[in-house]
Amino acid sequence: MKKITIMSLMGAFILSACGNAPKSTAAETPETAENKALVAYFSATGTTAAAAQTLAEAAGADLFEIKPAVAYTRADLDWNDPQSRSTIEMKDPKARPEVADSVENIAQYDVIYLGYPIWWYTAPRIINSFLEQYDLQGKTIVLFATSGGSEFENSVADLQPSAPGATIVEGRMMNDEPTVDALKEWLEEEKDRAYTLFK
Repeated sequence: MKKITIMSLMGAFILSACGNAPKSTAAETPETAENKALVAYFSATGTTAAAAQTLAEAAGADLFEIKPAVAYTRADLDWNDPQSRSTIEMKDPKARPEVADSVENIAQYDVIYLGYPIWWYTAPRIINSFLEQYDLQGKTIVLFATSGGSEFENSVADLQPSAPGATIVEGRMMNDEPTVDALKEWLEEEKDRAYTLFK
């Protein structure tokens, strides 16, 4: 893994861990007080939504659902149909499905956990639409995903142009339906690994 990826993860997981740590009696600086994390997710069938809710609880993060302006129907999601909406979108790298809502004051978040189901070995195009709504320069975006067997594959390369100035890193596949405690342990392990490499 590249150094920039580990260093970015270090910042991301330290911030998350701090959200669950006991508060210090020392006066907080404005920067410390404002460090916040967001779990944003798109879920077509509810699987990713469940993972996002669990991660938000584990990380002590706010939760935001990325909803399409026009909801996907069962027929839209038929990947066997070359004329289905999802197939047409995924064949077109420039497709940008409209997002129904936006995050208020996204500037307050230093770390964004971004979740989605894997479609055609990458993130659904609506994730690009979401990222392109905002100025995310300087933020760390940690990906998590669900799938029927695929890994992150091309996600980082396909999403990075939509978030110039942000650092996007692979986080965790959620196919095993992890518990809150399991995700807290994962967050701690990533934080400790980053400290070991760069202490």
